[in-house]
Parts: sequence; C-alpha cells; structure tokens
Amino acid sequence: MKNREPAVSMRGITKTFGKVVANKDVDIDIYKGQILSLLGENGSGKTTLMNMLSGIYFPDKGHIFINGQEVQILSPKDALDLGIGMIHQHFKLVDVMTATENIVLGLKDEGRLDLKAAAARIREICTRYGFDLNPDQKVYDMSVSQKQTVEIVKVLYRKADILILDEPTAVLTPQETEKLFNVLRNMKKDDKAIIIITHKLNEVLEISDQVDILRHGEFIGSLETSKTNTQEMTDMMVGHSVKLNIARPEPKDPKPRIEVKDLTVRSEDGILKLDHVSFTARSGEILGIAGISGSGQKELLEAIAGLQPVEAGEISYIDDDQSRTGLIGKNPLEIQKLGVSLSFVPEDRLGMGLVANMNLTDNMMLRSFRSGRSAFADRKSPRNLAVRVVDELSVNTPGIGTPVRRLSGGNVQKVLVGREIASAPTVLLTAYAVRGLDINSSYTIYDLINQQKERGVAVIYVGEDLDVLLELADRILVLCGGKVSGIVDGRTTTKNDVGLMMTSLGGGKAV
Repeated sequence: MKNREPAVSMRGITKTFGKVVANKDVDIDIYKGQILSLLGENGSGKTTLMNMLSGIYFPDKGHIFINGQEVQILSPKDALDLGIGMIHQHFKLVDVMTATENIVLGLKDEGRLDLKAAAARIREICTRYGFDLNPDQKVYDMSVSQKQTVEIVKVLYRKADILILDEPTAVLTPQETEKLFNVLRNMKKDDKAIIIITHKLNEVLEISDQVDILRHGEFIGSLETSKTNTQEMTDMMVGHSVKLNIARPEPKDPKPRIEVKDLTVRSEDGILKLDHVSFTARSGEILGIAGISGSGQKELLEAIAGLQPVEAGEISYIDDDQSRTGLIGKNPLEIQKLGVSLSFVPEDRLGMGLVANMNLTDNMMLRSFRSGRSAFADRKSPRNLAVRVVDELSVNTPGIGTPVRRLSGGNVQKVLVGREIASAPTVLLTAYAVRGLDINSSYTIYDLINQQKERGVAVIYVGEDLDVLLELADRILVLCGGKVSGIVDGRTTTKNDVGLMMTSLGGGKAV
C-alpha cells in the first residue's frame, strides 16, 4: 500500500488558537482502500487536524495534497468538491424532512429537483455498501444509527471518496456497530479512504488497517493495526506506561439506598420518557445503566436528583437505619435540606453542571456558598478544593482563575466530577462521565468512581461503552424505550446479551 500514491497527504500542518498550539508540523498520509484510526488524548489535535481537511479550519502553515495535487480547502464546500466528507458526532439533520430531502438539501441541480430520481440513487448507494435505509422515512422516526446512515449516505451522494468519521460508534449498540463496520469494510473494498477518530481501542483493533497517533498536537508515529495492541497504543498516546485494568471490588455489606417504584416521566410536549421503571440502587455498589441514546437515561437521573417533574411513581432515599425519605416533588435544595447527600454529574457539563464564564474557584463555590455563616461567601475552601482537583486529576489549565469555557471537554469533565465527589455524597449519579475523554483520563475517572463505591456510596453510572460497563458495574439495568428490559449481573452477562436487551430483543431477570 505504501508504494501507492496517497489519497491525502498533509505536510507540516500547524494550527494555533491564540497561545494554544493545536497542531504542530503534522505529517500524515491516508491511502485509498484503507481504514485509518486517528488516536490521541483530549487536546492532542485530532479533531482540529480533520477539521482542516474538511474545510472548517484553515491551517496557519503547511500543505495539503489530494491525489498528488496541492489544494487549498477554504470551506466544507471546497472539501466536498474535492471528494472529502466529514460525518460529525452530532448530526446535522432536519427532523421533519425525509432521508432523501435531507440528503439532497443544499444541492444545486439544473432544472427541477427530482426527488424520485434522488431516492432511486440513494437506494443504489445503500445496496452497494449494505446500508439499511428507507429514503422516504422522516428523520424524527429514525433511530440513532439510521440518522448516522443518512449522514454517511449524504456525503456518498455527493461523491465523496475520502470519509472522516468522528466517534462513529459513541451511541450505537454492539449490533449496530457491527453493521456499521461491515459497511465500512464494503466502502474500503470500493477504494474509499476512511479516517476514524475514536477512543475505543478494541474497535480500532477490529476495524482499522493503520493507527496514526498524535500527542500534544504533534505526530508521534504510525502503527500497523495487525501488529499492535491496546497497551502499545495507549503508551504511545500518553507518553508513558498506563495501567489498563478497571478494578471491580466486591460490594461490602450492600444495603438499599435509592428505591424507585413505577416511575413514569413525560417530556414537556407529552412524550413518554420513562414507563413504570422500578429498581433499587445499593450502597457500596455501582449500578450501570445501559440503553441506546434517548431511552430515558437522562430523565431517570434528573428525576432522582429533583430536576425532572414526575407524573407517577415513587423515589425513596433509604438511610442506614432503614428510614425512608420520599424525594418526589422535591427540588435539589429541598433534598439537601432533608439531609440527603446526593451528587450529580449531568450529561450537559457546561449547561447544567458548570457555569462556563466562571473560573474554577467560583464553580467549586456553587456547591458550598449557601453553607456560609455570614453574608459573605467563603472563598478559601472552594479555592483550596480547586487547587486539589487540578492537582489530583491533572487538570490542564493555566490556573484556577481560568474560566472553565477555556478548558477542553476532558478537563471540564474532570473539574465537574472532582467537585461532585468532594462533597462526600452517599449517592453519586453520573451521566456519561467519560464521554469524549481520552483513555488516560477515563481510567482516572473509573478509579475515582471505584473509590466512592469502596466508601459505601451508591453509584448510578450511565455509560455508553458496554466494554467498560461490563468491567465496572456490579449490576446493569438496561433501558429500552423508557422501559426496563432487565437487570443483569455485570460479572456474568455478555456484551451481546446487553446489546439485545437495549433493542428489546433480549430479556434479563432482575438481580
């Protein structure tokens, strides 16, 4: 393959944002008929590099060659004209339109747009690569994997030969992931050049031909996937040896802590989000929550935390002496005043979790400002906590006076998790605690969560990586369409079983 001409060559690519160097003198090659995985820690410059290839950013210096010809890519349209299409993690679709209408949206054809002809061509593309897509289906009726299919077909319809996929399996079930990989293999056979940005190393080994690794914005090296392993890739990303084991100590004297009975929640527009959900979370245990995106995970945690109106059902906090406190109808402040020590790491880090324009100290103070004994807020304790979180979690920041909006997503998450754990909770709710984090940061968070478990905290962990859930959780509750498909033992269940339950094809009895 190396003696063939690359489909893409990037030479000496440098990009800065103020004083931050996102990429520095990066050289990479991408070949036709190849699946390349781009790896690196948070802030290593992976997405920035691909954003320059797809026309979102323009490099400060360096050269880009497509099929041997130097090009200037000033916009996403320029990239598409050169056969480059990027499929982002967050889809850009119009819900009320069909697949066909979304795919042709923005195209300028001579004469009147022929939707029937467009749908026929879309079916040809789907047949050629193995996509499962109805061109006439409305986007609002689609699953996450179907929406992703629309995005991929959209760039293929525009004749893209170079495809960039950003975290393509983040919200897919194992079965949907395998379908996607089969499609990618078919595209590879058709001589497409495919670049995948991902943190899931097991998937890297399964699907890619080559791995290119970035660290601190610089190119570190390439590995042939068939000749490497997760440990070597991780060590190259981080720059030193990293332990890749998630501890799972046995729960010590677990007791019921949160009991949920027949919980029913509707959205503001009347859509049923949780349908008679029942379970018990125990002290000293990690209860994992699995489900495809939108199955009610967000509403479940917010209902327990007092942030989501409840239509019916019960949520009880059970103390060590087995006395019960009802949480339905209570807001977070009222729950706190009842003596319930509950911490919540929400999915929306900079909306619900932290205030973007506040610095680290002030965000720490959001947890404690009401506990002051005078009219003046205590700033010393939050400042000390900010320093401790930065030190213990290796938060990359110019200082504790830096607004959190200037931190990378991974560092924002460390600040949020550190603050919530520092409040010494008896119940810890976490929604996608490691979403978007590199492997080193992720294992730091897993270790912190296990430390809480060993202190007797009841941990409810919503996760999207089933490999991690199966290693970390003691029990796994599976949601499908707002209902409980089953509760299974994390030590004995399989990834395939949980994946089937996520689509209501399997069933597991409560444990």
